[in-house]
Amino acid sequence: MSTVRARVWRFTIEKGKAGAEAVQAVEIGQGPLPVSLAAMVNVNALACDLRKTVDPRVRDHEVALLLSYILGDQGKGPLGVECNALDSSSLHIKRFVSECTGLGVMSAASEVLFDWTHKTGGLSSFDVLPGKLKGAYKKTGVRPDLLYDLADGPVAGEARGRRRDNPQMFPPGKGTTEQKERLEQLARWSAAHGDHAYFMSWVWLGQGGVYVDIFLPDGSAALKGLKTGWIEVPGDPKPWQFRVRPPDRRRAVAPAPAPDEELVVTLPGVSGQAATREVIRQTGPAAEEAMNRAFAREEDQLGTLAGVPVRGRWIRGDLLGETRHEVLLGVLGERIELDRRAQRERLASLTGDRLDTYLDGRLLTLVRPIDGPRPEWDQISTELLELT
Repeated sequence: MSTVRARVWRFTIEKGKAGAEAVQAVEIGQGPLPVSLAAMVNVNALACDLRKTVDPRVRDHEVALLLSYILGDQGKGPLGVECNALDSSSLHIKRFVSECTGLGVMSAASEVLFDWTHKTGGLSSFDVLPGKLKGAYKKTGVRPDLLYDLADGPVAGEARGRRRDNPQMFPPGKGTTEQKERLEQLARWSAAHGDHAYFMSWVWLGQGGVYVDIFLPDGSAALKGLKTGWIEVPGDPKPWQFRVRPPDRRRAVAPAPAPDEELVVTLPGVSGQAATREVIRQTGPAAEEAMNRAFAREEDQLGTLAGVPVRGRWIRGDLLGETRHEVLLGVLGERIELDRRAQRERLASLTGDRLDTYLDGRLLTLVRPIDGPRPEWDQISTELLELT
């Protein structure tokens, strides 16, 4: 499986009467983290408004576009970037590729860092669903991208992706101005939601490949399972410190969405962590309904997995002319629970005869190099069923 170069920070928030007042971050260390292309595609394949029609043509086009710029194989080498093509692209395409890579790397790397198990629940498209909810989350201000339901409590994940045109892929020394500003916003968001747990990742794309800065707040539920065996270079113990600016209350508040666009969740008598979990529980059916619509629109049945029909199609990542990857996107008729830890360990030990496959809920993804035959469904299902 491919890797990304990771640099992990641990930071603390100093609080006062007005909330978050200062941030102090210390680098834990750097090293290679295994990242599955199939996992990256999986989290992006339904990064859309689940209340609306999931158009397979749009989804397929976006997946093909992402994999036309990101380079990887089933070996142990680092993920690469088609930088000449990325720099020749329009600004909105560059942002799309960078942000999709940021979202995918955050999700795939976080499983490795925190050693999450099959009992970990996740909701993608956080910025779409909870932004329309009433009760647990405010509709104004910053909202992180993903929401994970861990045993120790819900954890929000914020993902960013940026093109970096510099031979030194990690910004030297302390974090960048953009990272500082986002940490300030997240600190205020967390304080406004009962010290909600969160973490932030910042992916850099460049000639050196794909790099990621990951910021973990002290006391976060995510830190309780943090793995450090991947670290090759210990971090600089000298802290990065800065003051948190108070919010500008003169700024206009964004208007609330129209009533017919809201997904209303009422939480009488529920607050804090319990309210967040109730949001996750009540928004789950919206995601299931979106999967039902996607399943109904897929015409080709690939096969069955533990007796459950799987429909889908192969997509070629060839929007730039040269095809390097082909992706299988499949939708299961119903959920099959896999052991996430076993799935992750299998991906980390991929050899030439193993498949880069990833199953999350009802969405199955498989990425393969184009220079070989497509795997038969029997091989795909056999490898996946090893994890049930």
